[in-house]
Amino acid sequence: MNWDAVGAYGCPVSGTTPNIDRLASEGVRFNHAHVTIAVCQPSRSVLMTGRYPHRCGGEGFFHLRTAGIPILPELLRNAGYRVGILGKVEHSTPYADFKWDYTQDVGKLGKGRNPALYRQHARAFVDQAQASGKPFFLMANSHDPHRPFYGNDPAEWYQPGQTPPAAVPSRTFDPQSVTTPGFLADLPEVRLEISEYYSSVRRADDTVGAILDVLRETGREQNTVVVFLSDNGMAFPFAKTNCYLHSTRTPWIMRWQGVIHPGSLDSEHCISGIDLMPTLLDMVGIDPPDSMDGRSFLPVLRGQKQANRNLVFTQFHQTAGRRNYPIRCVQDRQFGYVFNPWSNGSRVFVNESQDGRTMKAMLAAGENDARIAGRVELFLHRVPEEFYDFQNDPDALRNLVGVPRYRKDLQRLRRELQRWMQRTNDPALEAFENVDSFETQEKLMNDYISLLGGRS
Repeated sequence: MNWDAVGAYGCPVSGTTPNIDRLASEGVRFNHAHVTIAVCQPSRSVLMTGRYPHRCGGEGFFHLRTAGIPILPELLRNAGYRVGILGKVEHSTPYADFKWDYTQDVGKLGKGRNPALYRQHARAFVDQAQASGKPFFLMANSHDPHRPFYGNDPAEWYQPGQTPPAAVPSRTFDPQSVTTPGFLADLPEVRLEISEYYSSVRRADDTVGAILDVLRETGREQNTVVVFLSDNGMAFPFAKTNCYLHSTRTPWIMRWQGVIHPGSLDSEHCISGIDLMPTLLDMVGIDPPDSMDGRSFLPVLRGQKQANRNLVFTQFHQTAGRRNYPIRCVQDRQFGYVFNPWSNGSRVFVNESQDGRTMKAMLAAGENDARIAGRVELFLHRVPEEFYDFQNDPDALRNLVGVPRYRKDLQRLRRELQRWMQRTNDPALEAFENVDSFETQEKLMNDYISLLGGRS
């Protein structure tokens, strides 16, 4: 789910997320919140470890390759919590042998898209926790708005007699009612897919509403912290599985009644996925494990200012198809610098977002439209360095590398990225320090293929 698909974040399409908007009115929303890596399983590995992907061994679609790293649900369980998960179980369980206390996956949740079934199982979990006298941690993962979107999903999902029946969103959208994001071409097939996406966003919001209802109905609303965020941006070109603003910026909302002031907006502090685990542990008084990359932003939740929250570092490694595209990015509240060591002018970017209507429509339109052809070319081949004024150009339409006016800001973020790569022992550091060396880039790609077991 893109950050700007949420009404509280200024979604240009009305009526997408009434339940999430209500949650925002009851808590705080962060304007500068990012996931650390914009693809499902690696993003969740970061949330569960508080470490960057290359520091926890969770760079791709596999369980952690590094043994012994403490994980959030285990630490909570050891402290007396009952831990449960709904949906995305494989992608959200860092170690294959870790067993949640309560588990319901896609097959018992109506393809992961049935709010009524999320309500049913959330209620069962909370009731069990209350009966045991234990506090609880529930990770509820909607499979919306992951592709296939509503209206373009398998017809058999909606046949009479299905058990359980697939759910229809409480509201659907048509191509005339939506706005095409500025980083995509405004074409009929693109608008159609965007409308299908927003219908799936609405069903995800229905699921959020169902979970919130359970907390209210069980009397746990007052003493349960609620965190809402997306694992990555929308599955369209220039969003998911990249490092642009629309890739990693996430609609991060937290409600903590009696502590967080309702309707708060934080536009000062930058937070990211590595910070979730240390913050939650801090909130419940559990000593954090050593060597986490993230740090608690509990003071911010209490209305205080926190120093050194002006930068976010994001990255990408490998697609679900095991193709390697190392990307690194550093962003502050205005600018973003992206380093693409995989880009050599001939290597082609291949990801899941190209399977939908949008990329096919842009490829066809590019045959007669030079501007669209240029966007397609950039997406497929990229350039080693990109620099954007995200504050004024959130859609990343103008690469400012080489523009004299922005040279100081570019150099500043280059230095910040280098220091971060050195500090975290990033395997892409050698390529960064030899950005003009084709041989170094090829060596890096070969190293990644060997390390992650993927393809170039």
